[in-house]
Amino acid sequence: MKSPQNRRISVWVKRVSLFLVVAAIVLVIRAAPIDLLLGALKSWIAGLGPWGPVIFALIYAVWAVAFLPGSALTLAGGAIFGLGWGFAAVICGATLGAALSFLIARYVAREKVSKMAHSNPKFGAIDRAIGEGGWKIVAMLRLSPAIPFNLQNYLYGLTPIRFWPCVLTSAVFMMPGTLLYVYLGYVGGQGLAAASGGGVSTQRWALIGIGLAATVGVTVYVTKLAQKALAKQTALSEPPPDAKPVDPAPGAARRPPWLMATLAALFFSAALYANLVPGMLAQLFGPPKTQLSEVYEAKPDGPSFDHSSFNALLPRFVDGEGLVDYKGLSQEETSLDDYIASITTAPFPDLGRDEKLALLINAYNAFTLKLILDNYPVDSIQDIPSKQRWDAKRWIIGGQTYSLSQIEHEQIRPKFIEPRIHFALVCAAVGCPKLRQEAYVGSRINEQLEEQAKLLHGSQRWFRFEPGDSRVRLTQLYNWYGGDFAQVAGSPLENAARYSPALQQTLSTGKKPRIDWIDYDWALNQQ
Repeated sequence: MKSPQNRRISVWVKRVSLFLVVAAIVLVIRAAPIDLLLGALKSWIAGLGPWGPVIFALIYAVWAVAFLPGSALTLAGGAIFGLGWGFAAVICGATLGAALSFLIARYVAREKVSKMAHSNPKFGAIDRAIGEGGWKIVAMLRLSPAIPFNLQNYLYGLTPIRFWPCVLTSAVFMMPGTLLYVYLGYVGGQGLAAASGGGVSTQRWALIGIGLAATVGVTVYVTKLAQKALAKQTALSEPPPDAKPVDPAPGAARRPPWLMATLAALFFSAALYANLVPGMLAQLFGPPKTQLSEVYEAKPDGPSFDHSSFNALLPRFVDGEGLVDYKGLSQEETSLDDYIASITTAPFPDLGRDEKLALLINAYNAFTLKLILDNYPVDSIQDIPSKQRWDAKRWIIGGQTYSLSQIEHEQIRPKFIEPRIHFALVCAAVGCPKLRQEAYVGSRINEQLEEQAKLLHGSQRWFRFEPGDSRVRLTQLYNWYGGDFAQVAGSPLENAARYSPALQQTLSTGKKPRIDWIDYDWALNQQ
């Protein structure tokens, strides 16, 4: 038996461990490229068409059966599908998961679940209460957080309640809590949309806020009513005065609180490191790391490629802000198709280094314009299913077929020591660099890339720093491709300082401003 003092120490160790775990989760969320992850998930779901909510519900059901916490998936449902469809997908998945768990406990793994149940001090009270109150107790338990959701799914399979009353009651009385979490996910999705250029009006935010407050209020009120009713009919609220502490099941391993504290501290330290080292998590989820190198000859007297047809299109359909008139361009799509057709037969092996680079950049930008036209109208390139987007191998350069990702990560980055290409490749988003009103040409490629770099660092959309500031705000391009800039300039900060005298002066004094990443605007770069 533990002494009272050791028991108090153990309680405080567990509380501190819980605090560290929660803080670590917050830090990971802060450091992770959530907009990219959510965008990728949305894109995958969009590619499933009308089956998207159905597949999501099936995943949710498997998740529940596997005894994994469903809160993250519930939030994701609201962020991806919105309030209505998100709620429908989650409640269907949760109900299916509850039904499958019930059947497993009753007919498949009864002995194993029974051992788990009898090691839980509340199970006896649940069993007795359901025997007397039937579905009413299930309803109150579903509304009350007294027993975890996934644990309830299995425990009911050991009680006298029948299958259909249990499943139908669960479906109805899980709705308030489900609606609250889906609503929170929906609000988070709206916030990401606003941050990335989706734009949410003040009136709409007010309505969303009122709806969320009402949902929270109703859920809390109903939960309290359920807890009071449950306390009257069961012994879940307080154990009898003469009750003895329940020992773990025979053979069950005790987890020392110090082990829990150590693991929590390690998790928190890793999350803190991820925040202090900009771009660490982005490198895990973002573009691959690449060693820049020069592999092509200059060939100053070599052949050149004719970009005049693309050069004629750009000023007609791209404005001074780099925004595209996609509707107008769609009327001239044959001209764009002709230029793309010319790229397919380009004499790529014969071109010199600068001609190759100009061709690859123009090809990437032209292919992206074509991709948008093929799927127009869209609000964002991320709305296009991933199989048709950056990873689709459909673009031909000099007889070789590539995807957009391969053009960037296999044909440009490892074969040119030129990180400025990240200021020239345009992925049809407002957060991307401006699309130029002229095509890149080999004879002026260095000059054009330098102009692009200056334009980007001269706009608050991508770069913000004032003399004396303790932080600098940089485009996510520096975050995702920090390794490329480090290979040439030493670090993203030092590369940005090349185009900002104020930042250069600050770095020369030994001060290093903190980097804050500007939210990437994935809205379509249309006029």
